[in-house]
Amino acid sequence: MPRWQSSTTILEYPLVAIAMGPDAAANEVRGHARGIIAIGDIATGVIALGGVARGLVAFGGFAVGGIAFGGAAIGLLGFGGLALGYLAAGGLAIGYAAIGGLAIGHFAVGGAAIGHFTISPLHHDKEVVDFFSRLLGRTPITPAPSR
Repeated sequence: MPRWQSSTTILEYPLVAIAMGPDAAANEVRGHARGIIAIGDIATGVIALGGVARGLVAFGGFAVGGIAFGGAAIGLLGFGGLALGYLAAGGLAIGYAAIGGLAIGHFAVGGAAIGHFTISPLHHDKEVVDFFSRLLGRTPITPAPSR
């Protein structure tokens, strides 16, 4: 199965590493890619893409990182079917600020929202709107002004 690393390194890590499938020579059942950009069954890097991904930015079935996208995502910002993080968005979102079908957090927005301040079909707290307005106001992509 494919194994490849770029010859360019940063801090002794390859710029790009790819490892997929079993490798009998290395006694690996799954490919574990380790690099700045890592792509593999298991990927560890600054940018990681894989079934299990760990990195500053992680994309995978199970993703752990600063910004994590995946079926199950755990990170400062978590986006996925199951999302855990300071800011979590997903089917089931759990975090300080959570947005999802079922959202659990201090600030929670969802079809079913559980938290101190919530927005759901049956309840609307102004504090949630204020929190997300301040949060979005600090991002490069600002919301449209209200009329």
